[in-house]
Amino acid sequence: MLMYADDMGYGDFGAYNDGHVQTPNLDALIGESLCLSQHYSGSPVCSPARATLLTGRYSHRTGAVTPQEVRGMDRIATREATIGDTFKAAGYATGMVGKWHNGALDPRYHPNARGFDEFVGFRGGWADYYRWNLDVNGSTRPSDGRYLTDVLSEEAVSFIGRHASHPFLLMVPFNAPHSPLQAPDDIVEKYIEMDLSRGVALTYAMIEVMDKAVGRILTEIESRGLRENTIVMFTSDNGPAFMLRSDQVPSGVNIDTTRYNRGFNGAKGSVYEGGIRVPMIMRWPNGLPTGHHEITELVHFADWLPTLASAAGIDVQSVLPLDGHNVLPQIRGEQPWEEPRRYWQWNEYQPIGATNAAMREGDWKLVRPRMDIQYASPNDEEVHRRYIQTDIEYKYNPENITRLMDNPDPQRIIPDPPAPELYNITSDPLEQNNLMGAHPGRALRMLRELESWFEEVDTERATAHEETLG
Repeated sequence: MLMYADDMGYGDFGAYNDGHVQTPNLDALIGESLCLSQHYSGSPVCSPARATLLTGRYSHRTGAVTPQEVRGMDRIATREATIGDTFKAAGYATGMVGKWHNGALDPRYHPNARGFDEFVGFRGGWADYYRWNLDVNGSTRPSDGRYLTDVLSEEAVSFIGRHASHPFLLMVPFNAPHSPLQAPDDIVEKYIEMDLSRGVALTYAMIEVMDKAVGRILTEIESRGLRENTIVMFTSDNGPAFMLRSDQVPSGVNIDTTRYNRGFNGAKGSVYEGGIRVPMIMRWPNGLPTGHHEITELVHFADWLPTLASAAGIDVQSVLPLDGHNVLPQIRGEQPWEEPRRYWQWNEYQPIGATNAAMREGDWKLVRPRMDIQYASPNDEEVHRRYIQTDIEYKYNPENITRLMDNPDPQRIIPDPPAPELYNITSDPLEQNNLMGAHPGRALRMLRELESWFEEVDTERATAHEETLG
């Protein structure tokens, strides 16, 4: 069972934040689990990150390159097999409860069509926490006024109860603490009294409610006698969001929610560590050493499909080659760790390889910093403004948007890229010391490899993108 938060960083766990945010259930899980301290998302934003987790492949290959669902750019091409497909083919009951965000406005991309027998949640990028409309296997369930995180935990508990006597794969992608910032007032006020800004207080309150939901799910696993042989995992899709839009916060609340994240550089949307380095907690009493222990080697979202399939004794029959590796023997200490290269890149609209990209090779990380990309004309700015308006309307009132925006992407002016940056992540995890000048040969070689990788995956993306718009 894999649970994951939305926009949650290391500093959003009480165990890593001196208890300033109250997460007793997650803290207890950390105390009895394997914890990966160099665990990386597939992307600094949600849709491509989730696509990598679901397919074991870089998101560019799948077509899911950015969270722009009303433009069809969050969709995983139907040629791709998901972890749901893999476990379903092996006889597992498969379920997803929560946020999908890998295909909306078209039944071909519904979770039920992508390997999940059961789906309860929402298909876009966010939902109101009180005025939600849940998709239940293609039908709509209107809000009953309860807080959404509580509803999702109830559905997850129900799934476990119904499938306790049969092997199952359950994914629970919570939408907390993603905007809109909404939480029960009594919990928010508790954090306000800690002299936190209202935006951070709301965020921590949302996380506290999610922690209680995690506790309910873990209690159900325990009560059903499933603890020993159930793999329980908790992570986040990307780093914390520090700057929101005005429509994502209550009136009068500052859009800046910057908070502690262990000093990592960057946040959601950035390929610096703060945007892509996310916690992973993994408990499996029958398959891993018991008690708290830490893995410091690099593990990537793409690794989990082959790793979990191996743990379940499933032979992955993938038509398309996986980018991930089965790291179960390394986690168990049965084989030495390898150091595969890893890559990231993200920008809005069609990908631009020269901006916000990174590569890891062993201890070394090359970063291509984000460029200031401008819209080519006032008309292009208007196209972007209409997209934002449509996107907001879909997220709050999905029933009002029934088809993709069909106007061309706005044209952009791409400047000359700034110089790359080079860091030794083992000795400098906060990315404070740019070693580009000291190791120019290494940096140039890594830059060429990053450019080659982008060209390769962007070629696949173009094919996938044609399908997702068809």
